[in-house]
Amino acid sequence: MQLTVHQLRCGTISLIVLACAVSAGAQSPRQPNRSTSPENSSGGTIRGKIVLPSGGFVTQSIRISLQTVRGIDSTVFTDNTGTFEFTRLTPGRYQVVVDADPRLYETSAESIELVRGMVAVLNIALKEKGKTGQPKAGTVSAAELDSNVPPKARKEFDRASEASKNGKTEEAITHLRNAIAIYPQYLMAHNDLGAQLLELNRLDEAEKELRLALDIDPAAFNPTLNLGIVLIKKHEIQSALTVLEKATSMQSQSPAARFFYGMALSGASESERAEKEFIAAYTLGGSQYAEALFYLGRLYMDRGDRNVAKKYLERYLREAPNASNSAEARKLVAMLE
Repeated sequence: MQLTVHQLRCGTISLIVLACAVSAGAQSPRQPNRSTSPENSSGGTIRGKIVLPSGGFVTQSIRISLQTVRGIDSTVFTDNTGTFEFTRLTPGRYQVVVDADPRLYETSAESIELVRGMVAVLNIALKEKGKTGQPKAGTVSAAELDSNVPPKARKEFDRASEASKNGKTEEAITHLRNAIAIYPQYLMAHNDLGAQLLELNRLDEAEKELRLALDIDPAAFNPTLNLGIVLIKKHEIQSALTVLEKATSMQSQSPAARFFYGMALSGASESERAEKEFIAAYTLGGSQYAEALFYLGRLYMDRGDRNVAKKYLERYLREAPNASNSAEARKLVAMLE
């Protein structure tokens, strides 16, 4: 996820997924090995748990490599419960590669779009060699990891990422358009351009770029999610529901997908389904998705369940006291006293 500054703010959550994004893993007796990527504390986190094909716990260390289109970024080993974690990661697209005993298991890979400050959590089941018909841990879009991108186009993309990191959205847009002019099939550039345009509320242009990305690869998760966000902002709720349902089916453990699917369901007055999605978003994403607590509070207010509504709103204020809508949340709590 090159989701650095390209953000859609729903209160406190910045969630647009850029190039490069969960059931929560169980707590382990000791902390897993951590990566040493030299990013600041606003970087993203990838954590997860490796399990046996049967679903049981692994009992030995397994090497986990974090790779980008430029090669291996860092490597850690799981702890004695199969848990691992990479922290302080630059937003972008990563592959999590699991190298277990090669005599027994296939190499597994999970593709992730990581957003700044957010946590992606994976549960990856090892796959026995010689076994067929078993579900895969995840699929990698060849288009998103396109090795045919010309060096000049990639250089423009990198310049766009740097400009975005520094809050220079218009400059980032220029570099992304340059990258696409050089290589029109550059899915990551179309996705990031759509996200940057969304940041500027240029919704029709954003939708066009994201649909172009999906023309290149209809199975790409990030442009699917971003298109759903655009459609919510355009108040095209039924279309947003279709797109975001697809996004959640692609990555059911993505808190971003679950959160925005909840937003679309809420807009369609499907409060019970929206409730489940908001709970899932917060469960999977933790405090980074505290905004889900606010919307849960509103849902329970609409149902007349004042005590539960007050509980969620107060919890939201504890977790996000300085959110842009904290004043509104406090007013709602006062109404519920």
